[in-house]
Amino acid sequence: MLCQILCQAKKHPSLIPLFIFIGAARTGAALYVFLLALCNPDVSWDRKDNPEPWNRLGPNEQYKFYSVDVDYSKLKKEGLDF
Repeated sequence: MLCQILCQAKKHPSLIPLFIFIGAARTGAALYVFLLALCNPDVSWDRKDNPEPWNRLGPNEQYKFYSVDVDYSKLKKEGLDF
């Protein structure tokens, strides 16, 4: 498949930016999925020791990738402790 891409790039040099952007998009998407699988509190890899990882997060911890206008350091916890 790589040979086919290189042959197409040699015949049509205008396709090179397209291949670069598609490769960068695929790499970015794979890295984002990897980040979500490892750092998201909704994903539990260890069911025995930590079956509910979302309960150990404090109210001032940011677990979202990007938050527009929420300052997590000033949030207070609402509700009961379990």
